[in-house]
Amino acid sequence: MAERSTAAVDVADNSGDEPLTAKADQSTSDGVAKERDTDGDDSQGGGGIEHPGKAAPPDLHSGHKLARRYRLEECLTRLDGFSSWRAVDEKLRRAVGVHILPADHARARSVLAAARSTALLGDPRFVQVLDAVEENDLVYVVHEWLPDATELTTLLASGPLEAHDAYQMVTHVSQAMAAAHREGLSHLRLNPGTVLRTSSGQWRIRGLAVNAALRGIGSGTPQRTDTEAIGALLYAALTRRWPYEVDAYGLSGLPKGVGLIAPDQVRAGVHRGLSELAMRALANNGATASRHESPCTTPEELAKAIADMPRIRPPEPAFAAPPEYQRTTYQQGTYGRTPGLTQPVQAPPPPLQSRTGKALKWVVSALLIAALGLGSWQLAEALMDQGEKSNDTHQTQTNDGNDKNAGGLKPATRITVQDAREFVAKGDAQHPADVAKTYDGDSSTFWKTNTFLEGPTLAPYKPGVGIVYDLGSARKLATASIGLRYGGDHTTVDLYAADSLTPSSLDSMTKIGSITTSGTTATVKITKSVKKQYVLVWLTAVPYSGSDASAYTGAGYKQAITDVKFTG
Repeated sequence: MAERSTAAVDVADNSGDEPLTAKADQSTSDGVAKERDTDGDDSQGGGGIEHPGKAAPPDLHSGHKLARRYRLEECLTRLDGFSSWRAVDEKLRRAVGVHILPADHARARSVLAAARSTALLGDPRFVQVLDAVEENDLVYVVHEWLPDATELTTLLASGPLEAHDAYQMVTHVSQAMAAAHREGLSHLRLNPGTVLRTSSGQWRIRGLAVNAALRGIGSGTPQRTDTEAIGALLYAALTRRWPYEVDAYGLSGLPKGVGLIAPDQVRAGVHRGLSELAMRALANNGATASRHESPCTTPEELAKAIADMPRIRPPEPAFAAPPEYQRTTYQQGTYGRTPGLTQPVQAPPPPLQSRTGKALKWVVSALLIAALGLGSWQLAEALMDQGEKSNDTHQTQTNDGNDKNAGGLKPATRITVQDAREFVAKGDAQHPADVAKTYDGDSSTFWKTNTFLEGPTLAPYKPGVGIVYDLGSARKLATASIGLRYGGDHTTVDLYAADSLTPSSLDSMTKIGSITTSGTTATVKITKSVKKQYVLVWLTAVPYSGSDASAYTGAGYKQAITDVKFTG
């Protein structure tokens, strides 16, 4: 069971020689593009193109299974000897995307290498790579499917973005690409079809490294290429125009022969700071409409320039005033009547004036009197009984008070954690820098595990993950209450008594309690009474949970501890 990381995968379009002027991707709602074969497309920045060999595309069809797990459903792209599919992961019962090409394809090695490299990045701002395999003369890359995501191309079809939305988009994309370049990864194919916004408002990027590998694209200046592409995305978001002379991605290009025009000169009302930022990122030596700034040549420089800008706040919500209340003719009692005519209103007959009505009033009155009498008698009897019980209780407490004080149980006391360390029995640590967040009194902070592809049980690939807590002195525990971030089937928590904050192995400790839960709280009762200073909270099974953008985790088997409380 491999630990799961995030990465981006895009489908292929064809290759050519013009920067950022490709025909627009025709994308589906989940962000996997259907593309047509064209002749003029290259990565922005003038990267080199590798033409594939004569490998024939795999003979695949709907219903075909890969690794007895991924069932192909719909072919989205068939181009340059490889194909892209919407598929179903029958093991985890979820939709996935799959790129497939023959193992002897000229780009098969580079695609595998790119997928495996991006899978190590671990940044949820990129679409996740779930698997990259060579099997039965095929190479296939399985990636996350985003049914709730919308491409920037689709968002711009209804008009330019608001200044705050454009600011959020360029901030997230530049920061994500800066993080990728720090790990030696580049995109080389950023465009409105590879930037997605989810239903929760998060921005995601697909196609990191893998997209360029599928097309055989390279660049001598990858950071400059990606920075210019981010500038083009911001330009398009502000103006709904593509900053080149050729129409692309459903956007009209600039007029021929006039050069690059600042966004605030293309459309009225464009935010001045964002307009200048787009010009600094594009290939124009940093010249803007109002002043000359140094150009941004790397995503890191662009992210810093955005951070130096005043923050753009979202627009204030507009609330429409409620319409004035108008009485209708029906409410006025004139519905269906001729205007101007007043009809006399008949008074209702007096209630209960008939012989039957009078008899009913007498019966009800008698019942009420009887009920009041019975209630008064019962109330008096209850008060007398309470007085007698009070006297008996007072006498009993006086006679037996000494016995109770001598033999009563001591109430459970809260034990304060003094220190903690993550315990690693096998493999790599999870997040050792966050262990203090489990006893800081703030349930919004947490220590999290990595995300695993298989579960809930972590063995045999990992015996478990957990944290050793220092209670300050040897204490006899009664219970341990562990707050969990993710519910579901299921979380198993074991408690061990340890001899130090850094025990040598799991075998050197004594197991003193265990619990399995599907909720977000695990209360472990101590089954073996020992007096120890150090206690290990050990997770051996974690539930499956979806993507958690605030925790920067993707979908998979995972858990996070928010609070740990001990009583003794």
